[in-house]
Amino acid sequence: MEPVTATRIACLGECMLELVERSDGSLSRGFGGDTLNTAVYMARLGLAVDYVTALGDDSFSDEMIQAWRREGIGTGTVLRVRDTLPGLYLIQTDANGERRFSYWRDDAPVRRLFNLPETTQIETALEGYDLVYLSGITLSLFGEAGRSRLFEVVERVHGRGGRVVFDSNFRPRGWPDRTAARAAYDRMLACSDIVLASVEDFALLDGCVGVADVVARLEDAGVAECVVKLIPPGCLIVAEGREVLVQAEPVAAVVDTTAAGDSFAAAYVAARCAGASAVEAARRGHRLAAAVVRHRGAIIPRSAMPENLLIPEVL
Repeated sequence: MEPVTATRIACLGECMLELVERSDGSLSRGFGGDTLNTAVYMARLGLAVDYVTALGDDSFSDEMIQAWRREGIGTGTVLRVRDTLPGLYLIQTDANGERRFSYWRDDAPVRRLFNLPETTQIETALEGYDLVYLSGITLSLFGEAGRSRLFEVVERVHGRGGRVVFDSNFRPRGWPDRTAARAAYDRMLACSDIVLASVEDFALLDGCVGVADVVARLEDAGVAECVVKLIPPGCLIVAEGREVLVQAEPVAAVVDTTAAGDSFAAAYVAARCAGASAVEAARRGHRLAAAVVRHRGAIIPRSAMPENLLIPEVL
């Protein structure tokens, strides 16, 4: 399995205001979104990453951009839409750390990202990246016309030898129906170099009943490198005709599973870009995810980041 070569990375999607409900009913405010969470952790791991999205012209959007810059994320590809506000979501967790989300996002400016006067600038910028990272949630943000423009861009990136990495995150409520979702996933998988998938996502999308079904689905689509996340903790790497199981150490005290998959993806991609094998990259993804689930919210403190995730001599 050849390592991924990438120097400039674009993460594409939506960032929302995040409210986290504490055990006493009080709320804390932050920000998050699946691909934004991944971008933050990529930047912390030393990758040159830009975030591609649209925000409003409000103070919350200003605050987000300032926070992303402090994290080292490039913001030159963030469009601002007048008289709009970013979406918002609330996280509630049960006694086992499992989370429940409530959303207010139907009018979020990112939904217009591929239908603005500046859209052609975004398309041109995306074509220049070495690696483009997006998710199933990203696909659900846009209507048919917007997705078509997005697909044309990522197909050009893939066609010229750039890398496209896709996280299967499937949320049924984001789609008008499963027929539209399946068509979008079919086209996305066909131009993806690496897919991070879960049985849960494809069970909801396609009715896949197990890991073998998901692997067959991805291989039939021509995906060269598949990472299928498993329960109990672990993943199956499928590439070059081989399957390798990479188990994760159990986490005794799970506080909040928010961004576990997003952080895994960041460490996986970062390790592959540094020259690690897919197996070693998965081990590092598990390490970061294990740290993330020990904290509340999507983004953990910098002080809680595991050390030595990217040691050159180890990779």
